[in-house]
Amino acid sequence: MPVLDWLLGKPLASEEDSEQRVGVLTGVPSFGLDALGSAAYGPEAALTLLIPAAAAGIAYVMPISLIIIALLAIVFFSYRQTIDAYPQGGGSYTVASENLGQNLGLLAGAALMLDYLLDVGVGISTGVGALVSAVPRLQPHTLGLCLVILVLLTVISLRGVRENGMIYTVPTYYFIACMVAMLGWGFLKTLGHAHPVPVVAPPSVHTQHAIAAVSTWLLIRAFAGGCTALTGVEAVSNGVSAFRDPANVTAKRTLTVIVILLGVFLYGIAYLTRAYGIMATEPGTPQYQSLLSMLAAAIAGKGIFYYATIASVLALLSMSANTAFTGFPRLCRAIAEDGFLPRFFAIRGRRLVYHEGILVLAVLSGLILIAFGGVTDRLIPLFAIGAFSAFTLSQAGMVMHWRRERGRRWPLYLAINLVGAIATGITVFVVLIAKFTEGAWITVLAIPVLILLMKAVHRHYARVAAATSIKQLDLVPADPPVAVIPVSGWNKASQAALQFACSLTADVTVLHVECPDEVGEQTAGGWQRQLDAAADKHGKAHPRVVSVPSPFRFITTPIVNYVVRLQGEFPHRKIALVLPDLIATHWYHYLLHNHRATAIRGMLLLRGVSNVAIINVPWYLPQ
Repeated sequence: MPVLDWLLGKPLASEEDSEQRVGVLTGVPSFGLDALGSAAYGPEAALTLLIPAAAAGIAYVMPISLIIIALLAIVFFSYRQTIDAYPQGGGSYTVASENLGQNLGLLAGAALMLDYLLDVGVGISTGVGALVSAVPRLQPHTLGLCLVILVLLTVISLRGVRENGMIYTVPTYYFIACMVAMLGWGFLKTLGHAHPVPVVAPPSVHTQHAIAAVSTWLLIRAFAGGCTALTGVEAVSNGVSAFRDPANVTAKRTLTVIVILLGVFLYGIAYLTRAYGIMATEPGTPQYQSLLSMLAAAIAGKGIFYYATIASVLALLSMSANTAFTGFPRLCRAIAEDGFLPRFFAIRGRRLVYHEGILVLAVLSGLILIAFGGVTDRLIPLFAIGAFSAFTLSQAGMVMHWRRERGRRWPLYLAINLVGAIATGITVFVVLIAKFTEGAWITVLAIPVLILLMKAVHRHYARVAAATSIKQLDLVPADPPVAVIPVSGWNKASQAALQFACSLTADVTVLHVECPDEVGEQTAGGWQRQLDAAADKHGKAHPRVVSVPSPFRFITTPIVNYVVRLQGEFPHRKIALVLPDLIATHWYHYLLHNHRATAIRGMLLLRGVSNVAIINVPWYLPQ
């Protein structure tokens, strides 16, 4: 079995696309892992920012969470409308481009690309953070563990949407079961005891600068951190085409399941965190423990259930990046089809996924993880800006869509999307202000840079189209080319190249580079006699032999210079450079031969010659 078939699976034909679509059961693992996983780092991000308030900050966890849940409900109803309006896939880029114009569409696309990119780093590093909480001796290996998980996720994503959904199904529902069991167990313990005694007391957090009262600014910053719990909700609307028919109905059902679970998790975590008096610990320090680790220990102690729950959290958070691996390539495909990204992003690979987008996402995410050392808290300030900017532009685009299309019950739909746009727009402003000095300024710079790069790509494609376009196909025959064959000695490979050149034109030059230790005139004269005799035998025009001196023993440079000079002598005729190319049987044989043909081709292309056709004539060594 070929290695690629074993690693990625056998290639899928285009007509098998319908078989690769997902239903609700596999749609939740495929498109909902990011949203479900954000329940782990969203509340923790809010609590981390409340550390300076010491115990006083815990009282504000529930109000902040309720506001975030209300915002989640608004976004949910808004995206249901988007799915119905764009059953082919209504991502933020598509909706904004069609309804708000190209520039705002690119803004939405750039914001969403950045969101997906950071989603991978946040998800994986949070999962490893959960593992480090349970096994502290692994903390020095945080970055290495992150990169190993990234490689595994990349391979799984390249196997196709349906297969990776099936791979993630068991861990996803295992996580859901553990979370429901943990929150249910904790809730039962609070019946009759508003503040139950933890089985394992959470670590006490000491701060040298505790404040007596919680300021409004601190609460705003905590809300901004907690809003990361909403990232990933838009993924279903981006990938409606990946669902089984009727795609819009299946997508809406999947989105409903994801949002209900996320809402329950957010409420339960906030309620039990306050009940058990759990405070966040400083990320990146030896005393760090994740919020879910402390909550599970407080409810059930550090027994079998604790480690089973932490294992489920680790698995889901690590895999939550799958949402980005599913959504990022589809977003890049949409942008590439409009000519704002390289066109290879729109090509589906062997498993009917946009593999170039997956690989680019993996490489960029790996670089981000390395740059930030795999510590989640350093990434979260950059995370929410892109997501909520995309939310806002998508909902604003839907407002314009309903104004234009109208139809049945359009005022209600417009109102829903308008409320969504206003709510998420305010959130963008709050998060931007609150997180600007903590790293959000990088996002503010990165998004315009991405837009400029996309516009540069579009301008390039526009220039190419203008330069290559024709009004009418013209088949008037061109003058025959002037053929040049570089030859160091006669053999079967150079003979094959000569035969091909003589079939193209009667004007053939055999070029020999004369080095100091050769007798150039005798070599040229001998070759000329052989060529004349062979040409006379078959009634062909006589090729001519030209020797070019090379006092410094260079080979490729004299050949390139001769071809460039010949181009100047024949400005209205093509120069056909015919290169004999010896092809080795095995890959390791390439180490034993020079690759002069490749070097000559590269040097000519770098010189920008426009009237030279480079033709490789391969001759394969026998087995």
